[in-house]
Amino acid sequence: MNDKVYIHEMVEIHGHNRARYMHHMTANWSPIAQAERHQLCYGVWGVVGSTGRWPEVVNIWEEDGFDGLARSFGHELGHPGLQDPKLAKWWAEAATYRRGGVDRILVPAPWTRTIEQLCADGVRGEVYAHEQVGVRAGSSRDFLEHVRETGAPLYGHHGWTLVGAWETAMGDESECFLLWAVPSWEKWAELEQADRAETPLRRWRRASYERTTSTQRVLLVEAPLSPMRTGRQPDTSDRDDEWQDL
Repeated sequence: MNDKVYIHEMVEIHGHNRARYMHHMTANWSPIAQAERHQLCYGVWGVVGSTGRWPEVVNIWEEDGFDGLARSFGHELGHPGLQDPKLAKWWAEAATYRRGGVDRILVPAPWTRTIEQLCADGVRGEVYAHEQVGVRAGSSRDFLEHVRETGAPLYGHHGWTLVGAWETAMGDESECFLLWAVPSWEKWAELEQADRAETPLRRWRRASYERTTSTQRVLLVEAPLSPMRTGRQPDTSDRDDEWQDL
């Protein structure tokens, strides 16, 4: 039973700073978030620009339920400047790398594995497929069960593993996110071809159109310190010397 909640961030990157930003988030931010807020890094990815907006990064953070998220918000926003003054140096650096973005609070399907479970199970993809799915209002939970029961086995036939399944909170239960670990670029291409031919996967997707209003799939590649790549949370030992005292 997964009782966590997640912060999902789609971050627009300024110029040629994607690699710097991903390192700043994992090595320099995540250890602070773990120690002070018990916020775990679920993953940091760069969007494959040919499949979505660019340059863009997707961050997902794992919180101890809504109570844990409330404590985290209180910790960060309980200051006149709406930022933890201890992190002024970190915020100033981050501002040079990013120019905006869109965040959501996500609630996992109860069977979705936590990041600790995924790392313990050795789940890893060479590439990840990130699906943002619009559904009829009030049907997000039913759609996630539909994917689990009938869609995941078809994706699995091509080697794809359903890593995360979430519904967006604070709305009308009309949006879901799916994250798939894909073992190789060849397996990505294989499924895309199957999705456009007369196959069981294609027939399933056509049938699912009755449940959905939109679907967008983009590809993601993990940051070097993203937990499913390394099998652990980022640590202060991953920092450059200038950030060791943060």
